[in-house]
Amino acid sequence: MRAIRRFIVRPVLPPVLAPLADLAGNLRWSWHPSTQDVFASVDPQIWDSVQHDPVRLLGAVGRERWGQLADDDGFLDRLVAAKADLDAYLTTDRWYQRKAGADAPRAIAYFSPEFGITAVLPQYSGGLGILAGDHLKAASDLGVPLVGVGLLYKSGYFKQSLSREGWQQETYPVLDPDELPLSMLREPDGTRATVSIEMPGGPALLAGIWVASVGRVPLLLLDSDVEGNPDPYREVTDRLYGGTKEHRLRQELLLGVGGVRALRVYSRLTGAPAPEVFHTNEGHAGFLGLERIRELTVGDGSPDGSPDGSPDGSPDGGPKLDWDTALEVSRASTVFTTHTPVPAGIDRFPRELVEQYFGASGPTAGVPVERVLALGAEDYEGGDPSVFNMAVMGFRLSQRANGVSLLHGHVSREMFNGLWPAFDEAEVPIGSITNGVHAPTWVAREVIELATSRGVDPDGDDVDAFFRTVDEVPGTEIWAVKRELRERLVHDARRRLRKSSQDRGIAKAELGWVDTALDPDVLTIGFARRVPSYKRLTLMLRDPARLKKLLTHPERPIQLIIAGKSHPADDGGKKLIQEIVRFADDPEVRHRIVFLPNYDIAMAQPLYPGCDVWLNNPLRPYEACGTSGMKAALNGGLNLSILDGWWDEWYDGNNGWAIPSADGIEDPDRRDDIEAHALYDLIENDVAPKFYDLDGEGVPTRWLEMVRHTLKSLGPKVLASRMVRDYTRNLYTPAAVNGRALNDDYAGAAKLAAWKKKVKGGWAEVRVEHVESEGVGDAPEVGDSLTVRAFVALGSLSPDDVDVQLVHGVIDSDDALVNTTTASLAPVETYEGGRYRFDGTVTLEHSGAFGYTVRVVPRNSLLASVAELGVVAVPG
Repeated sequence: MRAIRRFIVRPVLPPVLAPLADLAGNLRWSWHPSTQDVFASVDPQIWDSVQHDPVRLLGAVGRERWGQLADDDGFLDRLVAAKADLDAYLTTDRWYQRKAGADAPRAIAYFSPEFGITAVLPQYSGGLGILAGDHLKAASDLGVPLVGVGLLYKSGYFKQSLSREGWQQETYPVLDPDELPLSMLREPDGTRATVSIEMPGGPALLAGIWVASVGRVPLLLLDSDVEGNPDPYREVTDRLYGGTKEHRLRQELLLGVGGVRALRVYSRLTGAPAPEVFHTNEGHAGFLGLERIRELTVGDGSPDGSPDGSPDGSPDGGPKLDWDTALEVSRASTVFTTHTPVPAGIDRFPRELVEQYFGASGPTAGVPVERVLALGAEDYEGGDPSVFNMAVMGFRLSQRANGVSLLHGHVSREMFNGLWPAFDEAEVPIGSITNGVHAPTWVAREVIELATSRGVDPDGDDVDAFFRTVDEVPGTEIWAVKRELRERLVHDARRRLRKSSQDRGIAKAELGWVDTALDPDVLTIGFARRVPSYKRLTLMLRDPARLKKLLTHPERPIQLIIAGKSHPADDGGKKLIQEIVRFADDPEVRHRIVFLPNYDIAMAQPLYPGCDVWLNNPLRPYEACGTSGMKAALNGGLNLSILDGWWDEWYDGNNGWAIPSADGIEDPDRRDDIEAHALYDLIENDVAPKFYDLDGEGVPTRWLEMVRHTLKSLGPKVLASRMVRDYTRNLYTPAAVNGRALNDDYAGAAKLAAWKKKVKGGWAEVRVEHVESEGVGDAPEVGDSLTVRAFVALGSLSPDDVDVQLVHGVIDSDDALVNTTTASLAPVETYEGGRYRFDGTVTLEHSGAFGYTVRVVPRNSLLASVAELGVVAVPG
């Protein structure tokens, strides 16, 4: 029978146990082992049955047990200590307060379509969400005043299972927010706080605001499943990355426009400082920039989000700005991070659909629709004029942008060079900050204890000291820990394999072999990630016979643990999963290779520590960063990877293995064959022999040398704390400084907008008319000085508006300049008609082919890049 009514009965804890609710309500428990231990000690059996979910634990424990714990002095002491530790964590100064400096922003808003914090809050699909979750956790640990903004999806992403034939199947269990570690944001009268977004031709879209406490960081999640919304609007936040183009557009409107409005409500209700910097994690939240412009041009908001709606306290929200001025205010304080190296990974909407939604009655009514459309237009060579590109809008609405690894920054500059066609790829204003991972979340506590047992503080500022302790730990101790973690993974994999097999309809009587599947003493290779085609899940199957030999080698066998989800609409990805599953079903190898369905954080946490090698074989250069291998490295695993993403940047020849990449081979099958056989050769001839080469104490000495080197060379680099520090220093703080300069009565923004208009309008008259040089003869030598004089026409512009630069460096066989350096030339003489002479001298520092040229670029202290306006003048 079905219930006619459903509600949540909340537990009533004895007053002395009230701190349990505080601990459960802050997601810091998800990366804090001692707090997890407190929950486990409430009732170990129930703790396991609720899959380590404190909220469910509190609801599952009976009144009798609560009474016992209330009288248990030992438990109460641990509880009080855990609560005191949380209070200190939330209130004491940390790195940001001590080191970030006076220019650092008072608050930063971080927008993302997904957040992977913990398995009990399933609001993520893959790497983008896990990265966003790690960003928030690291910001909390560092004391960075971040606030996250996302959507609360009623069904999350999806749960994955397999059919008897190995085909991926999806289910979408409904999540009840009341059973999640969330609190509803409420008005002073107790009613639900909401935001509304005007929709074309219909009622406004309403959304409630849930708050997740991620340590010190509040995460605002917007939920459209509220009373007052018609059914189509209630379904806007139904699931992650689902639905039609229009459905996705509505989700992104709610995330961007609604997210800014939710921040304003949150500031009003809590007194929290409004963000000075807005960070857009991928283009999905790009509409936030339009809402900020609307606030300034036709709304009653303000750039600093003052609770009363204006920076000066005036009730009418202060002066209304023109579009160009408001754009400069918004751009200066916006950071955009792109995560995709392939155009197919970017959200692109039909231009007509965007025009429909941003008309006179849309969410940013009053903002000219033609200006909106221009922001996302692919109006460059090779672009599609029929689409609205969210990434293109992201770049145009932000003054600072970055990719997520050094190589990805290069790839992104090539992809989007059309937005700045006058500049070479190297000067396209897209930098890079390589991703990192949150060590407390992903590193096994046994690994951390190897260092802490030697007196090292894992929370200290001297990160290198933590990793240097690996040299103090005996090899036997390291190897024993790795064996323990491998054994834990084997048991977890067997449990999951048994359940998956039963779900596929295989009888229990047929599953006796599962008890001996995998072996804690066999070289274990992990491969787990999303399953788009470029990640090449089945590259290992190019030669099935050879893979079988590696799996069943009599002296040096390997075992593979594989996991990953394909997008529900991607039948190609599902077919790859099916190929792996069918191979793993073979009785000859099923004890050595397993596919585990429903890859999530809970599966990943024992997987990374338990693997000896982490395999990654994407089609280069399509892996933007790929942080899974970082997690393995922090647990003493070695990477075996194509040189792509972060591995291309930090592989040094001794911290793992690089799979040779057959770049330039146009036939994809031949390329896969070449790279697959290189992979087999590495495993057979290098990886496995090192793992099984044991000394008299049963320790693989050469292997552990690589493990120690990996921890010391990669450990400090791959941390999310390093990443967030880089964002703070290189992007957040400069954005805050520029934002403040423009927000002072908006005079700075108006002046900058007028200056840009003047420069763009007059740039057609800017020319390098003639260049002369002296100081080097027919046989120049290192140490000689080169003096250059450039005669430049500036038309209506003045020398203060431009930077005349001598660009010099090495030249290649085509006389193209590479590895260039720039030096500014100084104005020394003025002629009639807006003409000037600029002079400068450089010293020849290196031998070899040398070349130079002169160029003119716009100059303003508030520009983040010489390419920002997209104009340059060169000789000829």
